[in-house]
Amino acid sequence: MKFLRNIAIVLITLQLVNSLESNLICFYDAQGSERDGVAKFTTTDMEISLQFCTHLIYGYAGINPDTYQVSSINPQRDVQRRHFATITALKEKFPNVKFLLSVGGDRDGEGADKYIQLLEAGRQKQSAFIESARDLLRSYNFDGLDLAFQLPRNKPRKVHSDIGMAWKSFKKLFTGDFIVDPKSDEHKEQFTDLVNDLKAVFRPHNLMLSLTVLPNVNSSWYFNAPAIINNLDFINLAAFDFTTPQRNPEEADYTAPLFSPVAEGNRLSHYNIDFQVDHWISQRIPHTKINVGVASYGRSWKMTKDSNANGFPIVTGTDGPAPAGPQTKIPGLLNWAEVCLKLPNPSNVDKNEALAPLRRVSDPTRKYGTYAYRAPNSEGEHGEWVSYEDPDTASTKAAYAKNRGLGGIALFDLTLDDFHGQCTGDKFPMLRAIKYRLL
Repeated sequence: MKFLRNIAIVLITLQLVNSLESNLICFYDAQGSERDGVAKFTTTDMEISLQFCTHLIYGYAGINPDTYQVSSINPQRDVQRRHFATITALKEKFPNVKFLLSVGGDRDGEGADKYIQLLEAGRQKQSAFIESARDLLRSYNFDGLDLAFQLPRNKPRKVHSDIGMAWKSFKKLFTGDFIVDPKSDEHKEQFTDLVNDLKAVFRPHNLMLSLTVLPNVNSSWYFNAPAIINNLDFINLAAFDFTTPQRNPEEADYTAPLFSPVAEGNRLSHYNIDFQVDHWISQRIPHTKINVGVASYGRSWKMTKDSNANGFPIVTGTDGPAPAGPQTKIPGLLNWAEVCLKLPNPSNVDKNEALAPLRRVSDPTRKYGTYAYRAPNSEGEHGEWVSYEDPDTASTKAAYAKNRGLGGIALFDLTLDDFHGQCTGDKFPMLRAIKYRLL
């Protein structure tokens, strides 16, 4: 009897430890499987990463605008080449990892209009969305659905001169603030109904439901947090890309500060992680249902002869996105390996012009983030400024989540971490740094 009692105590203790485990939500953009060369993300890479993840979120599915059904954005890959099934088959090797399918995530080609139309479509057409989601999840053995809806975004602030700022303030007396969505109150109610109806259909099948709040989507417009939280397993706050070279081409600044930098220029007080977390907590959301999103990439601006050459943000006089990196091939975006290889190392110390290394500037306060830059030459060419995450800043944000008693971290995404170990030899350095800090 004593032996059995001791076994029971051990089992209860293990259950308690598991229940207290922090979330490490690993987003997987399936487009990574279609990249070339060292940027191509394979099933073998996935297996290495799943040692660290508590949840894998497969991105992305979309919505058929004619039927409102959930459907693959790339059926040739996901269905015909059985990529859905290949990924969820990994549940056999990793039974403790939950596999979810995400809808939206800025990958669904027609953007916010389609998602607003779904909210306005009424219960009958929304039923097509709900039932198709249930059937798709069950057909491919997913554990749940993640709602990463492409809703209208806040408009970025424009760069104004002092005279321009004065005129803008005067004009607001007559025009008020710019309204992105005049029907946001209605859409909030409709989104609440959709979440509740989804969970009602999912519950008998033990399917999970989560919400991902994309960057620069105004949470107060679209999400009635107290009304939906009981039907959500967790919320992922994509608390990054507050500024980007596409949204803010003329000024470069920290893209994902932990706390608010000194107010100046076009900075806004809510462009930081701490503000976003406080907002959701103020809506009576349990701390343990909030996951802080961390990007595994950096945003890069082109510096010009009009930019402040010391690189200290805010960097003015920028000219939109810097040239694309050789792996991601997206102007203004560099994965962690691309950033790391631009920092001083034996292969670039003697290089000049566009191949010269960037100067890294760390943040001893751990409040705002790390950046790197290369001032332009005398002709105003080859200048670059990058705000980025690295294993150190990712670890800092994981410590913040743990210290505040939050659910954990959501990494966006696995395919942009250094999964080949190009920088230091360590595969998935950001993922590892987050996991170790969450333990």
